[in-house]
Amino acid sequence: MKSVFQSGLLAGKGALVTGGGSGIGAGLAKRLAEQGAKVMLIGRTQEKLDTIAKEITEAGGVAKTFACDVRKYDLVEKAIAETASSFGSLDVLVNSAAGNFLSPAATLSANGFRAVIDIDLCGTFNASRAAFEALSASRGSIVNITATQAHVATPLQCHAGAAKAGIEKLTRDLALEWGRFGIRVNAIAPGPIEGTEGMSRLAPGDAESSLKKRVPLGRYGTIFEIAESLTYLVSPAGAYITGATLLIDGGTSLLGPGPFLDMMGM
Repeated sequence: MKSVFQSGLLAGKGALVTGGGSGIGAGLAKRLAEQGAKVMLIGRTQEKLDTIAKEITEAGGVAKTFACDVRKYDLVEKAIAETASSFGSLDVLVNSAAGNFLSPAATLSANGFRAVIDIDLCGTFNASRAAFEALSASRGSIVNITATQAHVATPLQCHAGAAKAGIEKLTRDLALEWGRFGIRVNAIAPGPIEGTEGMSRLAPGDAESSLKKRVPLGRYGTIFEIAESLTYLVSPAGAYITGATLLIDGGTSLLGPGPFLDMMGM
């Protein structure tokens, strides 16, 4: 009898997840493996990558690691080449690597702003560009992880908002240009998600319960819910979807910046 890893929707496919060592990226990598994909995890910290890869392999999946910074194109290119060589093809690219911190725009340094743009936006382009030939050969798909800061004004997040808005525009442009090569490019915009570093920074301590009460659905989302959305977009069920950003935020963005402003007493 085949295991779930051998008979899933993505059985035999090769996938690469940037930022795969923690948070949402790790959850997405695990779910891709559960659906049968062979997964390459890349990120800056080898120990974190090894921990997630071990969890995947001990559960019966296939995972490898490649430690690198997505800001360094030559290393990302090597990671892509190793993925295609090890797994036979690259069918799915998930751009989940991100950097963020809270800072008022008036005191945010130019280097701090640039660092987030370089990791989030330039890192997404680097991996996508490096994967172009491999994804053309497999007629594969890209899913970029953005955030609601892209279209909802959010205090202390001008750097992250600019990066995420850029990712959404990049998603549409690549979808338009690369559709003729059979490459689909979509994005997922998570709202407040349980157990992520981002939410622990945006809504620490008592602020968490306050924000949860303001979410129209009355709770934070889960990493599993984001992962299931990824599964849909890269599976045959999503074969006619490209250039789309799937908003998964429990309705939070319908309220605009209000919840965050209230939390911060603004």
